[in-house]
Amino acid sequence: MSESSSPVSSHNDAASTSAASIVKLPPPTFTVKLSGPISELSWVQKSLLFAELSRLAYFPPDVVEKLAYESGLDQCVFIARDGAEAYVLGNRFDCMIVCRGTEPNQWNDIKADANAWTVATDVGRVHSGFHSEVSELWPLLEQQIKENQRPMWFAGHSLGGAMAAVCAVRCKVSPIPSNPKAIFSYGAPRVGDKPYTSVLTVKHYRWVNNNDIVPRVPPRWLGYRHMGQEIYLNRHGKISNMRSWLRVRDRFRGLLASLRVWKLDYFSDHSMVEYIKHIRRHYDDEVAGNRIPTPKHIPAE
Repeated sequence: MSESSSPVSSHNDAASTSAASIVKLPPPTFTVKLSGPISELSWVQKSLLFAELSRLAYFPPDVVEKLAYESGLDQCVFIARDGAEAYVLGNRFDCMIVCRGTEPNQWNDIKADANAWTVATDVGRVHSGFHSEVSELWPLLEQQIKENQRPMWFAGHSLGGAMAAVCAVRCKVSPIPSNPKAIFSYGAPRVGDKPYTSVLTVKHYRWVNNNDIVPRVPPRWLGYRHMGQEIYLNRHGKISNMRSWLRVRDRFRGLLASLRVWKLDYFSDHSMVEYIKHIRRHYDDEVAGNRIPTPKHIPAE
C-alpha cells in the first residue's frame, strides 16, 4: 500500500468521543475538490481548502474519513494523545497535518491556552502550552511523515493554528526528508519570541477576522510575536491592508455592529464558520472573475 493510500487509523479513539461537541452545525462540505497538486491552486483556493479542513478537524475520524475522501484525499490518520489531536491527510500529490483547535471540555486544551510563559528550544522561545501539546503528538506524527517525499502543508484554527506552526518548525528542524511547504492558520494566537517566529522562511497565511480576540494573545509585552503574513478581514469580511488608527476604527465599528444584535464579536469573530463564510465569498468572487485583494507581502498567483 502506498503512503498516500494509508487507511484511516486512530492512536486514541476514546479521545475523540467529544470531538464534535464544539461544532454545533453539520460537518462542512468541500468547495475545492482536489484532482491535482495543491500548489496549482490560487492562494484563495488554498485558504478555503485549509479553512474547511481546519473546521473538519473538530469532527471524529469516521466523519473526517468520509468527507476527506470526497474531497480527493485517500490518506486519513487520526493522532491523539492526552487531549492533543491532529489529522494526517493526503493523496499521491500532497501530505498535510491539520491540528484540532481548543475544545472547552478538554482540560488539556484549556491548560495549553492558559500557559502563557515560554520555554527555550534550539531555535528560540515558544509558548509552553503549545510546545507541550505538540510534544505529545510529534513522535506519532513524525512516524507518519518520516518517509514522506510529498509537499508538506500545515493548518489549524485557534490552538490548532498555533500547533500547526509549532509542528512546521519541528518538521523543519527534524532530520526527516519532509519539509514544510506552507502554513494556513485561522484565529491563531501568538506562538513565541522573535527568533522562534523567524526561523521558518515558508509562506504562512495567517487569517485574522476583525475583532477575533485570540490573535491578540498572549500579549506582545511578554515577548510574544506572530508568525507569517497576516491576512486581515475587516468588519465587512473583506481582505484589507488597513493599519494603525484605521484598524482601530474598523474594529470599533465592528464591535458596535455586533452589540446591536446582542453579540460580542470578540468571540463570535473567532468562529471557524465565520472564517469560512468570508473566505468562500472571496473564492466566489475569484470564480466570477473579480479582482481579489492581495495582501502586500503575498505575490499574486
